[in-house]
Amino acid sequence: MTQLWRIALSSQEEISQELLEILACPACKGDIEYDRENQKLICIGECKRRYSIRDGIPVMLIDEAELPTDNRDT
Repeated sequence: MTQLWRIALSSQEEISQELLEILACPACKGDIEYDRENQKLICIGECKRRYSIRDGIPVMLIDEAELPTDNRDT
């Protein structure tokens, strides 16, 4: 597990591409995308949950994830 965290941060507060390629959303198993501006990992799969990054460590806990908001025009 130590090696995984070595590749997690390529620089301070940056998630490495290598880590993004192996991470999956724990809720729906979808791919993950990094939102640099908001320091979140976003599921681009079915559930669209947003996972926080605290002290450079992704918090990939379903219970702590932000659920998507419905911004569709009606």
